Amino acid sequence: MSRNVATVRKSRSAGLDGFFLGAAALAMGLIAGTFYIFACGVMPGLARSSDRAYIEVMQNINAAFENVVFFASFMGALLLTAVAAWLLRRTPVRWWVLAALLAYFAVFVITVAVNVPLNDKLMDAGDPAKIADPGEVRADFEDVWVAWNVVRAVLSTLALGLLVRALVLFGRVRRDGAGAAQSAYLDPTAGSSASR
Repeated sequence: MSRNVATVRKSRSAGLDGFFLGAAALAMGLIAGTFYIFACGVMPGLARSSDRAYIEVMQNINAAFENVVFFASFMGALLLTAVAAWLLRRTPVRWWVLAALLAYFAVFVITVAVNVPLNDKLMDAGDPAKIADPGEVRADFEDVWVAWNVVRAVLSTLALGLLVRALVLFGRVRRDGAGAAQSAYLDPTAGSSASR
């Protein structure tokens, strides 16, 4: 009976581990896609605009991104990956999840330290129609923001790839019935039948 209870608990735990790992990968995919589309389409498209149009559109985009859905995925990618890393700390996939967490933590720091302050500075410039030198405002923003966004796109895509690899390995471990991949030698339920 106690062995069945332990099996049920291990199965529930693995289900919870898998849920958080999958949710982390999903949130990471959303964020990686967001930074990717800015790097590949939005910013190159805006680069063709006049200075005033560029500033106005970026101000509007920045304002639109201040919503609960984006915030949930941006913070969710970090928090879900951290929870998955904790839950999987004693499994073979832990290094993949920890590497993903470190990569995305770098994205988080870059966003908070570079991109958000640049967004705020652009908003503080005021109405683009009333800016005395829109070319200077744009020059202070564009190159630095675009360069660091490319770094964010690369790092968040790397984090996504690491989480996908962790999901594949996690699935193999579950499929093979290895649970936490503990050696039979160390398994207290194996008794003397464990190969030594």
